[in-house]
Amino acid sequence: MIATRVLVTGGAGFVGSVVVEELLAQGAAKVVVLDDLSKGHEAAVAAPARLQRGDIADVDLVARLVRDERLDAVIHLAASSLVGESVENPGKYYANNVVKGLALLDAVVGAGVRRFVFSSTAAVYGEPAQSPITEDAAAAPTNPYGETKLAFERALACYRRAYGLRYVCLRYFNAAGATLRNGEQHDPETHLIPLVLAAARGLLPAVTIFGDDYATPDGTCVRDYIHVSDLASAHALALGALDREASTALNLGCGGGYSVAQVVEIARRVTGRDIVTRHGERRPGDPAILVASSARARQVLAWEPVRQDLGRIVEDAWNWLVAHPHGYR
Repeated sequence: MIATRVLVTGGAGFVGSVVVEELLAQGAAKVVVLDDLSKGHEAAVAAPARLQRGDIADVDLVARLVRDERLDAVIHLAASSLVGESVENPGKYYANNVVKGLALLDAVVGAGVRRFVFSSTAAVYGEPAQSPITEDAAAAPTNPYGETKLAFERALACYRRAYGLRYVCLRYFNAAGATLRNGEQHDPETHLIPLVLAAARGLLPAVTIFGDDYATPDGTCVRDYIHVSDLASAHALALGALDREASTALNLGCGGGYSVAQVVEIARRVTGRDIVTRHGERRPGDPAILVASSARARQVLAWEPVRQDLGRIVEDAWNWLVAHPHGYR
Protein backbone atom coordinates (compact mmCIF):
# COMPACT_ATOMS: atom_id res chain seq x y z
CA MET A 1 0.00 0.00 0.00
CA ILE A 2 1.22 3.51 -0.75
CA ALA A 3 1.95 5.75 2.22
CA THR A 4 -1.12 7.91 2.51
CA ARG A 5 -3.09 9.94 5.02
CA VAL A 6 -6.54 8.45 5.45
CA LEU A 7 -9.83 9.52 6.99
CA VAL A 8 -11.80 6.43 8.11
CA THR A 9 -15.44 7.17 8.86
CA GLY A 10 -17.01 4.61 11.19
CA GLY A 11 -13.53 3.48 12.19
CA ALA A 12 -14.58 2.65 15.75
CA GLY A 13 -17.03 -0.02 14.54
CA PHE A 14 -16.42 -3.70 13.93
CA VAL A 15 -15.21 -3.59 10.32
CA GLY A 16 -13.84 -0.06 10.60
CA SER A 17 -11.61 -0.83 13.57
CA VAL A 18 -10.02 -3.76 11.74
CA VAL A 19 -9.56 -1.59 8.63
CA VAL A 20 -7.67 0.86 10.86
CA GLU A 21 -5.50 -1.99 12.15
CA GLU A 22 -4.72 -2.99 8.57
CA LEU A 23 -3.89 0.55 7.44
CA LEU A 24 -1.46 0.98 10.32
CA ALA A 25 0.13 -2.40 9.59
CA GLN A 26 0.53 -1.43 5.93
CA GLY A 27 2.36 1.79 6.79
CA ALA A 28 -0.24 4.51 6.29
CA ALA A 29 1.35 7.86 7.05
CA LYS A 30 -1.64 8.92 9.15
CA VAL A 31 -5.03 7.45 10.07
CA VAL A 32 -7.80 9.65 11.44
CA VAL A 33 -11.07 8.06 12.56
CA LEU A 34 -14.32 10.02 12.46
CA ASP A 35 -17.04 8.27 14.45
CA ASP A 36 -19.99 9.50 16.52
CA LEU A 37 -19.63 6.40 18.76
CA SER A 38 -23.35 5.69 18.53
CA LYS A 39 -22.43 2.12 17.58
CA GLY A 40 -18.64 2.07 17.74
CA HIS A 41 -16.24 1.81 20.66
CA GLU A 42 -13.46 4.22 21.55
CA ALA A 43 -11.31 1.33 22.81
CA ALA A 44 -11.51 -0.36 19.40
CA VAL A 45 -9.40 2.33 17.71
CA ALA A 46 -5.78 1.22 17.67
CA ALA A 47 -2.97 3.70 18.38
CA PRO A 48 -1.50 5.76 16.83
CA ALA A 49 -4.70 6.39 14.88
CA ARG A 50 -6.46 9.52 16.08
CA LEU A 51 -10.15 9.33 17.03
CA GLN A 52 -12.30 12.39 16.37
CA ARG A 53 -15.80 12.05 17.77
CA GLY A 54 -18.26 13.69 15.42
CA ASP A 55 -20.87 13.42 12.68
CA ILE A 56 -19.97 12.78 9.04
CA ALA A 57 -22.55 15.42 8.09
CA ASP A 58 -20.65 18.12 10.02
CA VAL A 59 -19.17 19.72 6.92
CA ASP A 60 -17.02 22.22 8.82
CA LEU A 61 -15.55 19.50 11.04
CA VAL A 62 -14.77 17.22 8.11
CA ALA A 63 -13.20 20.03 6.08
CA ARG A 64 -11.09 21.06 9.06
CA LEU A 65 -9.89 17.49 9.65
CA VAL A 66 -8.88 17.11 6.01
CA ARG A 67 -7.08 20.43 6.03
CA ASP A 68 -5.36 20.23 9.43
CA GLU A 69 -4.30 16.58 9.09
CA ARG A 70 -3.47 16.97 5.37
CA LEU A 71 -5.60 13.93 4.52
CA ASP A 72 -5.66 12.72 0.92
CA ALA A 73 -8.05 9.73 0.96
CA VAL A 74 -11.27 8.55 2.59
CA ILE A 75 -12.55 5.10 3.52
CA HIS A 76 -16.24 5.49 4.26
CA LEU A 77 -17.78 2.84 6.53
CA ALA A 78 -20.17 4.92 8.67
CA ALA A 79 -23.75 3.79 7.95
CA SER A 80 -26.91 2.31 9.35
CA SER A 81 -26.85 -1.34 8.32
CA LEU A 82 -29.73 -3.44 9.70
CA VAL A 83 -32.02 -4.85 7.01
CA GLY A 84 -35.03 -5.32 9.26
CA GLU A 85 -34.74 -1.87 10.77
CA SER A 86 -34.44 -0.34 7.31
CA VAL A 87 -37.79 -1.87 6.36
CA GLU A 88 -39.42 -0.51 9.52
CA ASN A 89 -37.73 2.89 9.46
CA PRO A 90 -36.62 3.76 5.91
CA GLY A 91 -36.31 7.47 6.68
CA LYS A 92 -33.45 6.81 9.09
CA TYR A 93 -31.58 4.92 6.39
CA TYR A 94 -32.04 7.57 3.72
CA ALA A 95 -30.97 10.26 6.21
CA ASN A 96 -27.88 8.44 7.49
CA ASN A 97 -26.72 6.60 4.39
CA VAL A 98 -27.62 9.07 1.65
CA VAL A 99 -28.16 12.59 3.01
CA LYS A 100 -25.28 12.48 5.48
CA GLY A 101 -23.13 10.61 2.95
CA LEU A 102 -23.61 13.41 0.44
CA ALA A 103 -22.64 15.99 3.05
CA LEU A 104 -19.44 14.01 3.65
CA LEU A 105 -18.75 13.84 -0.07
CA ASP A 106 -19.22 17.59 -0.49
CA ALA A 107 -16.89 18.31 2.43
CA VAL A 108 -14.02 16.07 1.32
CA VAL A 109 -14.28 16.96 -2.36
CA GLY A 110 -14.40 20.64 -1.44
CA ALA A 111 -11.24 20.14 0.63
CA GLY A 112 -9.41 18.60 -2.31
CA VAL A 113 -9.70 14.84 -1.64
CA ARG A 114 -10.05 12.79 -4.82
CA ARG A 115 -9.64 9.19 -3.57
CA PHE A 116 -12.60 7.46 -1.95
CA VAL A 117 -13.24 3.86 -0.90
CA PHE A 118 -16.86 3.06 -0.09
CA SER A 119 -17.92 0.16 2.10
CA SER A 120 -21.01 -1.01 0.22
CA THR A 121 -22.99 -4.25 0.35
CA ALA A 122 -24.11 -7.24 -1.69
CA ALA A 123 -27.64 -6.20 -0.67
CA VAL A 124 -27.61 -3.88 -3.71
CA TYR A 125 -28.32 -6.99 -5.83
CA GLY A 126 -31.51 -7.95 -4.06
CA GLU A 127 -32.73 -11.43 -5.04
CA PRO A 128 -30.18 -12.35 -7.73
CA ALA A 129 -31.12 -14.39 -10.79
CA GLN A 130 -27.89 -16.39 -10.60
CA SER A 131 -25.33 -17.41 -8.01
CA PRO A 132 -22.57 -16.60 -7.37
CA ILE A 133 -23.32 -12.95 -8.09
CA THR A 134 -20.99 -11.02 -10.41
CA GLU A 135 -20.71 -7.25 -10.68
CA ASP A 136 -22.61 -7.40 -13.98
CA ALA A 137 -25.76 -8.65 -12.24
CA ALA A 138 -28.69 -6.24 -12.13
CA ALA A 139 -28.90 -4.07 -9.03
CA ALA A 140 -32.40 -4.53 -7.63
CA PRO A 141 -32.39 -4.16 -3.83
CA THR A 142 -35.23 -5.71 -1.86
CA ASN A 143 -34.93 -3.44 1.19
CA PRO A 144 -34.18 0.22 2.00
CA TYR A 145 -30.72 -0.65 3.33
CA GLY A 146 -29.66 -1.94 -0.08
CA GLU A 147 -31.49 0.91 -1.82
CA THR A 148 -29.59 3.56 0.13
CA LYS A 149 -26.23 1.93 -0.45
CA LEU A 150 -26.95 1.76 -4.17
CA ALA A 151 -28.07 5.40 -4.18
CA PHE A 152 -24.74 6.43 -2.69
CA GLU A 153 -22.83 4.32 -5.22
CA ARG A 154 -24.65 6.16 -8.00
CA ALA A 155 -23.81 9.49 -6.37
CA LEU A 156 -20.12 8.55 -6.46
CA ALA A 157 -20.36 8.02 -10.22
CA CYS A 158 -21.87 11.48 -10.57
CA TYR A 159 -19.12 13.03 -8.44
CA ARG A 160 -16.52 11.32 -10.61
CA ARG A 161 -17.93 12.96 -13.71
CA ALA A 162 -18.34 16.35 -12.04
CA TYR A 163 -15.18 16.58 -9.91
CA GLY A 164 -12.79 13.83 -10.99
CA LEU A 165 -13.32 11.80 -7.82
CA ARG A 166 -11.76 8.33 -8.05
CA TYR A 167 -13.58 5.64 -6.09
CA VAL A 168 -13.96 1.94 -5.40
CA CYS A 169 -17.21 0.48 -4.04
CA LEU A 170 -16.64 -2.76 -2.12
CA ARG A 171 -19.75 -4.92 -2.06
CA TYR A 172 -19.78 -7.60 0.60
CA PHE A 173 -22.27 -9.29 2.83
CA ASN A 174 -21.59 -11.00 6.16
CA ALA A 175 -18.38 -9.82 7.80
CA ALA A 176 -17.44 -12.03 10.73
CA GLY A 177 -14.52 -13.35 12.74
CA ALA A 178 -12.13 -11.21 14.78
CA THR A 179 -8.53 -10.17 15.22
CA LEU A 180 -6.67 -10.60 18.48
CA ARG A 181 -7.50 -6.97 19.25
CA ASN A 182 -10.94 -6.32 17.82
CA GLY A 183 -14.16 -8.28 17.62
CA GLU A 184 -17.86 -7.88 17.13
CA GLN A 185 -19.97 -6.18 19.80
CA HIS A 186 -23.27 -4.56 18.87
CA ASP A 187 -26.19 -3.37 20.96
CA PRO A 188 -28.59 -4.75 19.97
CA GLU A 189 -26.85 -7.68 18.31
CA THR A 190 -28.51 -8.89 15.11
CA HIS A 191 -25.70 -10.71 13.28
CA LEU A 192 -25.96 -14.46 13.16
CA ILE A 193 -22.53 -15.63 14.28
CA PRO A 194 -22.35 -13.44 17.42
CA LEU A 195 -25.90 -14.52 18.33
CA VAL A 196 -25.02 -18.19 17.87
CA LEU A 197 -21.91 -17.75 20.00
CA ALA A 198 -23.87 -15.86 22.65
CA ALA A 199 -26.15 -18.88 22.87
CA ALA A 200 -23.09 -21.11 23.20
CA ARG A 201 -21.96 -18.97 26.14
CA GLY A 202 -25.35 -19.28 27.81
CA LEU A 203 -26.22 -15.61 27.31
CA LEU A 204 -29.20 -16.46 25.09
CA PRO A 205 -31.63 -19.34 25.62
CA ALA A 206 -31.85 -20.08 21.89
CA VAL A 207 -31.06 -18.78 18.41
CA THR A 208 -34.00 -17.90 16.18
CA ILE A 209 -33.77 -19.11 12.58
CA PHE A 210 -35.91 -16.77 10.49
CA GLY A 211 -37.53 -18.92 7.83
CA ASP A 212 -36.97 -22.61 7.11
CA ASP A 213 -38.83 -22.86 3.81
CA TYR A 214 -36.47 -21.07 1.42
CA ALA A 215 -35.44 -22.69 -1.85
CA THR A 216 -32.12 -23.86 -0.40
CA PRO A 217 -30.84 -27.36 0.46
CA ASP A 218 -31.97 -27.19 4.10
CA GLY A 219 -34.60 -24.45 3.79
CA THR A 220 -32.58 -21.77 5.62
CA CYS A 221 -30.95 -18.71 4.07
CA VAL A 222 -27.52 -19.08 2.49
CA ARG A 223 -24.92 -16.33 2.87
CA ASP A 224 -21.30 -15.72 1.89
CA TYR A 225 -19.28 -15.07 5.04
CA ILE A 226 -16.00 -13.18 4.86
CA HIS A 227 -13.38 -12.85 7.57
CA VAL A 228 -13.10 -9.27 8.76
CA SER A 229 -9.32 -9.33 8.30
CA ASP A 230 -9.66 -10.34 4.65
CA LEU A 231 -12.20 -7.58 4.26
CA ALA A 232 -9.84 -5.03 5.80
CA SER A 233 -7.00 -6.03 3.50
CA ALA A 234 -9.24 -5.38 0.49
CA HIS A 235 -9.97 -1.84 1.73
CA ALA A 236 -6.26 -1.10 2.03
CA LEU A 237 -5.56 -2.58 -1.41
CA ALA A 238 -8.38 -0.52 -2.90
CA LEU A 239 -6.66 2.68 -1.78
CA GLY A 240 -3.54 1.73 -3.71
CA ALA A 241 -5.58 0.69 -6.75
CA LEU A 242 -7.16 4.14 -7.07
CA ASP A 243 -4.02 5.52 -8.68
CA ARG A 244 -3.97 2.92 -11.46
CA GLU A 245 -7.52 1.64 -11.97
CA ALA A 246 -10.74 3.16 -13.21
CA SER A 247 -13.47 3.77 -10.64
CA THR A 248 -15.46 0.61 -10.16
CA ALA A 249 -17.54 -1.62 -7.89
CA LEU A 250 -16.06 -4.91 -6.69
CA ASN A 251 -17.58 -7.88 -4.89
CA LEU A 252 -15.81 -9.33 -1.88
CA GLY A 253 -16.64 -12.87 -0.88
CA CYS A 254 -15.34 -16.38 -0.77
CA GLY A 255 -17.40 -17.70 -3.67
CA GLY A 256 -19.20 -20.30 -1.54
CA GLY A 257 -22.01 -20.07 0.93
CA TYR A 258 -23.23 -21.48 4.22
CA SER A 259 -26.80 -21.84 5.38
CA VAL A 260 -27.98 -20.64 8.76
CA ALA A 261 -28.32 -24.25 9.88
CA GLN A 262 -24.73 -24.96 8.80
CA VAL A 263 -23.44 -21.96 10.76
CA VAL A 264 -25.11 -23.29 13.90
CA GLU A 265 -23.65 -26.75 13.39
CA ILE A 266 -20.13 -25.39 12.82
CA ALA A 267 -20.43 -23.26 15.96
CA ARG A 268 -21.43 -26.34 17.96
CA ARG A 269 -18.29 -28.09 16.73
CA VAL A 270 -15.97 -25.13 17.38
CA THR A 271 -17.26 -24.35 20.86
CA GLY A 272 -18.02 -27.89 21.98
CA ARG A 273 -21.32 -26.66 23.37
CA ASP A 274 -24.96 -27.26 22.67
CA ILE A 275 -26.80 -24.47 20.87
CA VAL A 276 -30.59 -24.51 20.97
CA THR A 277 -32.44 -23.22 17.91
CA ARG A 278 -36.04 -22.22 17.32
CA HIS A 279 -37.79 -21.30 14.10
CA GLY A 280 -39.39 -17.95 13.35
CA GLU A 281 -41.13 -16.34 10.40
CA ARG A 282 -39.18 -15.00 7.44
CA ARG A 283 -37.91 -11.45 7.86
CA PRO A 284 -39.09 -8.92 5.26
CA GLY A 285 -36.46 -8.19 2.60
CA ASP A 286 -34.32 -11.30 3.18
CA PRO A 287 -33.24 -12.98 -0.11
CA ALA A 288 -32.82 -16.77 -0.02
CA ILE A 289 -29.22 -16.83 -1.31
CA LEU A 290 -26.51 -14.18 -1.43
CA VAL A 291 -23.12 -15.47 -2.53
CA ALA A 292 -20.63 -13.20 -4.27
CA SER A 293 -18.09 -13.93 -6.97
CA SER A 294 -14.93 -11.99 -6.12
CA ALA A 295 -13.02 -12.88 -9.30
CA ARG A 296 -12.87 -9.25 -10.39
CA ALA A 297 -11.52 -8.09 -7.00
CA ARG A 298 -8.82 -10.73 -7.18
CA GLN A 299 -7.82 -9.44 -10.61
CA VAL A 300 -8.07 -5.69 -9.97
CA LEU A 301 -6.72 -5.59 -6.41
CA ALA A 302 -4.54 -8.72 -6.44
CA TRP A 303 -6.60 -9.59 -3.36
CA GLU A 304 -6.58 -13.09 -1.99
CA PRO A 305 -8.71 -14.00 1.04
CA VAL A 306 -6.70 -16.29 3.30
CA ARG A 307 -9.27 -17.06 6.00
CA GLN A 308 -12.10 -18.47 3.88
CA ASP A 309 -13.04 -21.48 5.97
CA LEU A 310 -16.10 -20.77 8.12
CA GLY A 311 -14.68 -22.89 10.91
CA ARG A 312 -11.71 -20.49 11.10
CA ILE A 313 -14.03 -17.49 11.05
CA VAL A 314 -16.19 -18.84 13.88
CA GLU A 315 -13.14 -19.94 15.88
CA ASP A 316 -11.57 -16.47 15.71
CA ALA A 317 -14.85 -14.86 16.80
CA TRP A 318 -15.19 -17.36 19.65
CA ASN A 319 -11.60 -16.83 20.85
CA TRP A 320 -12.14 -13.06 20.96
CA LEU A 321 -15.33 -13.46 22.98
CA VAL A 322 -13.62 -15.79 25.44
CA ALA A 323 -10.73 -13.34 25.83
CA HIS A 324 -13.10 -10.33 26.11
CA PRO A 325 -16.11 -11.62 28.07
CA HIS A 326 -17.31 -8.05 28.65
CA GLY A 327 -16.49 -6.82 25.17
CA TYR A 328 -14.87 -3.37 25.12
CA ARG A 329 -16.11 -2.48 28.59
